[in-house]
Amino acid sequence: MLDYVGIVVGCAMVALAFVVFINPYKLVPGGVIGASIVLHNLMPNVHIGTFCYMISLPLLVLSYFCLGKGIGFKTLFATVISPFFMNLFTELLYPAEGLQSLDPALLCGGNLDLTHDLMLTCILGPIIIGAGEGIIIRSGATSGGSDLVAMFIQKYLKVKFSKALLAVDSTVVFFGLLVIGMGLGSNDTESHSWVLSGYSIICIAIMSRVAGFVITGTKNDKLMFIITKDKERMRKFILEELDRTATVIPSSGLYTQEQRDTLMIVVHMREVEIVTTNLSDIDPDCFVIVTDAYDTYGERWSELPDKR
Repeated sequence: MLDYVGIVVGCAMVALAFVVFINPYKLVPGGVIGASIVLHNLMPNVHIGTFCYMISLPLLVLSYFCLGKGIGFKTLFATVISPFFMNLFTELLYPAEGLQSLDPALLCGGNLDLTHDLMLTCILGPIIIGAGEGIIIRSGATSGGSDLVAMFIQKYLKVKFSKALLAVDSTVVFFGLLVIGMGLGSNDTESHSWVLSGYSIICIAIMSRVAGFVITGTKNDKLMFIITKDKERMRKFILEELDRTATVIPSSGLYTQEQRDTLMIVVHMREVEIVTTNLSDIDPDCFVIVTDAYDTYGERWSELPDKR
């Protein structure tokens, strides 16, 4: 029950921060909501939250059929209530004549207009959003959206997940630059500026760091110990699909004395769910331990500190 309370609180925080600090200033911080902000600027009659439904729900269905992963109820719950909160807060904080334009001068009667303090919106908004997303993930749900698109790219184009995720979010920001920054599809060119894309990048950086801090502390890396009987299938998954490597440690159970292999692997925070969901298909009887990796040095990670 507490997990669902956390999901509701996290989704409400994310939605409120977007409505107050992001949407009115046409910032596009990647992801499904960023894409929805771009689409709203092309079709202002449709709420941003409604566009979120139109993108997120089909992605969840596709993930079920194409990625072979069950849709967790908590993730589905978060996907449904987050856009609901966004539409609700938009209706509550804007007068009827401001629902299409999302003019910050009309937000709460102009009492929350930060048009001349965009850097403040880029700090306060992402801090609240990052904290909300962190609470959602700690409660056992996922944000879905661009993560799912990155999983599609990883599976079918064999691109590393972190690079695929960066490509997806970068594409959303790029279209934000075209539609909002350069005024593509709009007759109102005076209110557009490419500088907004720069602010959007600042938002992305702050959100990711705050979310990582809420979830894991100061580090985003995780150390996983996987005790399995099917080393070969696990090896294929780690090397070919996850595009990582691992250390194999021969081990045996103290009680059963059965011989197994323990795989030690370091992954990024956002890859933990990919590994655990695939393990249920590869070896449902495996035993997994996930812990923080506070410092990770070596090939493809951080370089060893210089003695000077």
